Amino acid sequence: MQQLNFPVYNFRFKNSENKTAIFDEIRKKFIILTPEEWVRQNVVQYLLQEKKYPKSLINVEKLLKINGLVKRYDVVVFNNDGSIFILVECKAPEIKVSQTTFDQIARYNMTLQAEYLMVTNGLNHYFCQMDFENEKYTFLRELPDYSNQ
Repeated sequence: MQQLNFPVYNFRFKNSENKTAIFDEIRKKFIILTPEEWVRQNVVQYLLQEKKYPKSLINVEKLLKINGLVKRYDVVVFNNDGSIFILVECKAPEIKVSQTTFDQIARYNMTLQAEYLMVTNGLNHYFCQMDFENEKYTFLRELPDYSNQ
């Protein structure tokens, strides 16, 4: 897989039927390794190892309903009270992060109400803090560490 703009992490892989799978620590199972999944798994390790979020507060690829449509978010980090602290949208490295990507995560966040957003294609990372009162977001250099939550 392509080198991404993350530290190098150790992953477990397995091959079956000419397909490579990567072990997802959160879902506790092997997932077919696609370029987007590679980004997603690196994001999870970044949140665990660099930002020190507990595994118990991270959730990966769950369904949500938006305007009657079923969508799926990539990664969320919960607050201890069950509200969503961080919403992450992952794209494959060859997908350019564009205004469309930000529109997508903004639509998801109208339902989820996360305080922070991360959009990444593994090469470029964008971090935002929401300002719900003024209906805007502010770009940040990085996400807060768990200890600063």
